[in-house]
Formats: sequence, C-alpha cells, structure tokens
Amino acid sequence: MLFCPNCFNLLVTSAESGRNKWACNTCAYEFPIEKQMTSRTRLKRKEVDDVLGGEETWKHADRTQASCDNCNFNQAYFYQLQIRSADEPMTTCDCVKCAHQWREN
Repeated sequence: MLFCPNCFNLLVTSAESGRNKWACNTCAYEFPIEKQMTSRTRLKRKEVDDVLGGEETWKHADRTQASCDNCNFNQAYFYQLQIRSADEPMTTCDCVKCAHQWREN
C-alpha cells in the first residue's frame, strides 16, 4: 500500500495510454510505475497461552464422585467455563482416568 504525500489518501493503480501509474483519487498526484515493486513483511506469531492452565493445574483440581460413561471410573475433575451465551450450562467434567469429557446440567 502506498499513500499520497500530499493528502495522505491511499493510492490506486491506474493505466492511461498504456502506462501504469499510482494515482490519488482525491488530488492530482500521480507517480509512474517504471519497475516491479514488491515488499514482504513476516510477522512474528503471538504465543498462545493455555486457557485452562496446562498440566500442572489438573494436579490440584477439584474432584467429585461421578460415573464416566466411557470407562466406568467413579471420579472426575470438574471446572466451570463460560464459552457460550449465559443461558447455556457451564459445568464440565473430565474423567480422571480416561479424560472423557461431558457436561453436567
């Protein structure tokens, strides 16, 4: 993207009489394009944080008596996480043994 040095609006490409140029739609500024112009900027990706706190959080997480439908183990971690609108339930359970997830309403 290039900007007009006079009025600071975005320049657009236009072609008149077989010649390409950068032109401003607001003022009379024109700049002839004589060679190919390219530039590339590589952005640094932001590191993603673990929303639930990672493996260390689960060592001291609250547990409850609950029957897992997947492996029939009788203990589960529970946590509350609001990811939808307020009228949706937010209590979620994970089996301690097999990590199967389900939602308690």
